[in-house]
This record gives sequence, structure tokens and C-alpha cells, in this order.
Amino acid sequence: MVGGGAAGFMGAIVAAETFRDAKVTILEKNRAVLSKVRISGGGRCNVTNAAPTLPQLCAGYPRGGKFLRPLFAQFSNQHTIEWFEKRDVPLKTEPDGRLFPTTDRSETIINCLLNAAQKAHIELKTSCAALNITPTSTGQFEIETSENTLLHADRVLITSGGHPQATGYDWLARLGLTVVPPAPSLFTFNVPQSPFHALSGVAVKQARVRVAGTKLDEQGPLLFTHFGLSGPAVLRTSAWGARILSEKNYDFTALANFTTFKTDDMARQSLDQARNDPRYRLKFVHTLPFADLPHRLWTLLLGMANIPDTMRWADLPAKNLNRLAEYLTNCPFVVRGKTTFKEEFVTCGGIDLDELNPQTLESKKIKGLFLAGEVLDMDGITGGYNFQSAWTTGYVAGQNLGI
Repeated sequence: MVGGGAAGFMGAIVAAETFRDAKVTILEKNRAVLSKVRISGGGRCNVTNAAPTLPQLCAGYPRGGKFLRPLFAQFSNQHTIEWFEKRDVPLKTEPDGRLFPTTDRSETIINCLLNAAQKAHIELKTSCAALNITPTSTGQFEIETSENTLLHADRVLITSGGHPQATGYDWLARLGLTVVPPAPSLFTFNVPQSPFHALSGVAVKQARVRVAGTKLDEQGPLLFTHFGLSGPAVLRTSAWGARILSEKNYDFTALANFTTFKTDDMARQSLDQARNDPRYRLKFVHTLPFADLPHRLWTLLLGMANIPDTMRWADLPAKNLNRLAEYLTNCPFVVRGKTTFKEEFVTCGGIDLDELNPQTLESKKIKGLFLAGEVLDMDGITGGYNFQSAWTTGYVAGQNLGI
């Protein structure tokens, strides 16, 4: 196994348990393994998502969902839950569908994988990068490592993860594999010039984020940060728009709807109702009529609409009301750049899925060479989808390595 991440460990464990006479070795270029597992979910590890059906699970992948469908039939999110529970690691489901270990500690998942690898007698080599892989005339592989050693293997599973730069795939391109150019996915939006920086830490429970001039349109919680916008609504937009936003060089206008109103006209009608409602007429507009809207956000939007704190609902001019409705439903944010989400990077791009056997994950070009995890051109939205594709592809590849 080339790569000691989630897919690499799953593939190694499954291969060792399935083909008990095989010698399985994991090569990891870094000193520590499972680094992304450690930082995922703020150190809690978002293991998978509770999507109840395979179509719903596949819908969480901007790229690769169709390819994953038959693989999920072999090892789905439910299989993942059972796999960990059999190893005394129960998972819990949060309201948004994310699953975490009941301990709320990523170390629980790491220790589970390390213990399973140890029981399966898997050799782990850290600080040992695979520099070149060469198929031989005998059907084996020679692996040149950073330790100046030459390893020999009958089968190779590459789970080296994604890379932000195309050069990170050069060693695989030398094998004749087709690389889809990478682009960042799951990132937050930088908004350098914004009065909303004062709201850092404030969250909107349900928002809608669109990108002007495109069809990108996602919903979910929205979080204001000291540099711009984050939260699931933004992350989903960045995932589905990874290619589009890269082509724009991350220079675009995002439009945020902080309400459940589909249009500014609907918001305008609701505001007009508040203006004529006996319960609000004599109250200051500062009194918030929308229960789910953070009061600090409401106050800021009032200032942007030139509505003073001393104005009462009955005195609210139509011009200011219309402007407020526009800010509530189509608030513009001039985005200039991106920021990696919580030290986690996900990329679209990687090895072209058309080059793999969709049932085994073996390369169509090179017999005995398998690929799994984020090294492939597939990626999911936030919420456990990327780990699920790692568990699934690692599992399926591991089951087929010795055949």
C-alpha cells in the first residue's frame, strides 16, 4: 500500500484479513499515519454520513457519484458503521447526518485502525515515500523508495491522497495513467472588504448561497468569519463549483440569502406585514421580526439599509424597506480568494476513473495495480462523504488485491 491514510489502512486491513498468506506493507512518506483522520471534524473525525439510501449517498459527490454507486453496493455507509462497531467503536449520528465516534475523539478511530493492522500483521514503514513504481516483465512491481531501497510486490494499491498541484501526480503519470488536473474543493470564501467581519463567529441556521453569473446555488448553515464566509452552505458551493471558481481565479460575487424566503419580493411582503402589524407598528425596527435571524446580523443589515435605531416600524419608508429586503435575500459579497477549511484540504482531480475496473479498482492499463481514495478523481461535499469514499474504495480494492 502506498499511502497510510484512511483508504490505505482499510485496503491493507481487508487485504491481510482476506488473503492471510499475503505479506502486506504500508508505505507512508510522513512520520505519522492517518493525519487527515486526526484533524477531521475538529479532532472528532467525521467518519461517514447517515444518508439513508444509496442514491442519497451518491448525491453527496460532485465528482465520482455515478462511479461509486456499484462500489457502495459492496461497502456502504451502513457497512462502515458495522465495520467499526465490530471492532468496539460505536458511532453516533448528529442531527445534520454526520457520524462520529461516541468518544468524540479521532484517536479512537486511529487506534482502531492501528490495532486492526497490528492484529493482521501488517508492516508499517513511515518516513518512506514511494518515488517510482516500475512494472516488471514477470508481472511484479519494483518500488523505489526514499530510503534508497528497492521493494518488490505482486500487487500495489496506491492510496497516496490528493494533491493541490498537478506535479504531485507526475510519478503516476510516468506509469501511463491519465491525470485529471487538480483543483481545490471544500474551501471558504475570503471577502477582504466587508462590514460583516464584525460578525465573526455569528452563524445563520439556514442560508442560501449563490454565485453570480453561474448556476451554483446551495443551502445550509452559514458562518461569518474574520476573513469572510464559511459554513456548510459555502463549503457545498465550493465543492460543486470547484472547477468554475478555479477558472474565475477565486474572484467572483457571492449572493447570500439569510432567510427562508425564495425571493426579495416575498421578504418585502413579510416586512410590509410587520410594518402594518399592530404588534410591531409602534416598536422600533430594531425589534427583530424573524425568529431565526441573528440579532447582530439584523442590526448590521439595518445600518446598510440606512434605517436608524430610532425608527419605528410604522414610519419605515418603502425605499428603506425595499433595500432591507434586498440585503436579506441577495446580499452581495465580493470574494477575492479562498482559505483551506480547518487545515483540511480536498481536491477534485486525480487519476481518471475511466481507467479503472469499476468493480475491483484495478487499473485497466496495468494488471495488479489498484488505486483508491482521494488519489482518484472523486470528491464529496462536507459531512463525512470523503471518508466514506475512502473506506469504500479501500475495502473493495483490498478484497481484490489477491485475486
